[in-house]
Amino acid sequence: LSGCETMHAPTLLIVEDEERMRRLFELVLKPAGYQLLLARSGDEAIRMLQEHESLDMIITDLQLGALSGMDVLEAARQQVPDVPVLIVTGYGTVKSAVEAMQKGAYDYISKPVDNDELKIVISRALQVRQLARDNRTLRAGLHEQFGFDRIVSVSKEMELVKRLAKEVAQTDATVLITGESGTGKDLLARAIHLVSPRAQGPMVALNCAGIPEHLLESELFGYEKGAFTDAKKSKPGRFQMADRGTLFLDEIGELSLTAQAKLLRVLEQHVVEPLGGVRSIPVDLRVIAATNQELPDLIKAGRFRLDLYYRLNVYQLRMPPLRERPEDIEPILMQFLDQARRERGSRIKGITPDALQILKHYPWPGNVRELHNVVEWLTITCKQEMIQPEHLPASLTNAAPQAPASPAGSPSLLSLGMSVEEVEKAMLQEALTKSGGNVSEASRLLKITRNTLRYRMAKHNLSQPQG
Repeated sequence: LSGCETMHAPTLLIVEDEERMRRLFELVLKPAGYQLLLARSGDEAIRMLQEHESLDMIITDLQLGALSGMDVLEAARQQVPDVPVLIVTGYGTVKSAVEAMQKGAYDYISKPVDNDELKIVISRALQVRQLARDNRTLRAGLHEQFGFDRIVSVSKEMELVKRLAKEVAQTDATVLITGESGTGKDLLARAIHLVSPRAQGPMVALNCAGIPEHLLESELFGYEKGAFTDAKKSKPGRFQMADRGTLFLDEIGELSLTAQAKLLRVLEQHVVEPLGGVRSIPVDLRVIAATNQELPDLIKAGRFRLDLYYRLNVYQLRMPPLRERPEDIEPILMQFLDQARRERGSRIKGITPDALQILKHYPWPGNVRELHNVVEWLTITCKQEMIQPEHLPASLTNAAPQAPASPAGSPSLLSLGMSVEEVEKAMLQEALTKSGGNVSEASRLLKITRNTLRYRMAKHNLSQPQG
């Protein structure tokens, strides 16, 4: 159609030594919209595998002479492993065709070839291949969205957490992620799953604090029909849904003691008993739990089982709060700004040093989640390309921690929110200004030698003020 892109016509490699059969394939498949490459022998087919990179499917006879269809299959598995191979078999070679399927062939059809069956098998094979491609693309997108690269950090604390997480991901050990709310515990759990041997399986998450207690057990363990009044049909729980994958239990400290006992049994025996059921269902999964509470305190209060804590705390990862890693604020902020530009066309490109200092000295009780909310607010209110201090919410600028004054009543330097380097530079500038640029006078005011003053001026890239 005019103005529309033409769809890619699938390319099929036909490997057949009989002229009559090659002609038959052409008559059946060309009108169906397929591009055909015809090979008269196994040698020619293997050569074509090397010459053509855009093959979508291979259809080969088993009996070809010196090199058989089995040889073509083995070459295809090595050179184009994602291209489906359809075996065409004559009378008496069905056993060999089954052997070919065991070695990786997609399917086989028998001679005389039924034209409709041939087209159906080819269509199905191409659909399966496209689904596999889409799955790989989706997983690549998931890795980009939820993998370790998504957890932006430059601090030593976070780099250590990510390194330890990557190591434990290769095992099946139960992981307990601790840390304040908003630190990204769920992102870390997803990243662990995506790089683990269980990445091909499901990642099922459950927020234990987000479901009423009387529904939590049925969500976790499922139920059989008639287990309670509204149970009109059976429903699998999260444990069954996560079979062969990972179950992420967020806010694990909110589980009732009854649910904790059942969870302990699952971890120990790898079986689930649905509510109202009389049979145990085996499950194969990995559990990652997270909490923003101090589980040892809950144990002392009688609200959490000690034996379950030991089962969960096989490998603990602590997500440090944002206030403990202020150097991560800028790269995380820039990531959020990049995302806002892509998704909503935000004009903001960066932040000024003064505004960044305010962010670094804010305690961030909501951690990364709160920083994300601030960026969302800024994309609405800030109309300039660079974030200035006046653009920041008043809650940030008014919440800078104030250090108490000294006993003598003199102001505290800590209340200025400046680093040692910044204080030193400011003192040098003030002394040079008061002395009119006289290094000897400035060094006397600072009670240091002239050589020391010149060294520190060079360190801070300061020059003498021009009078």
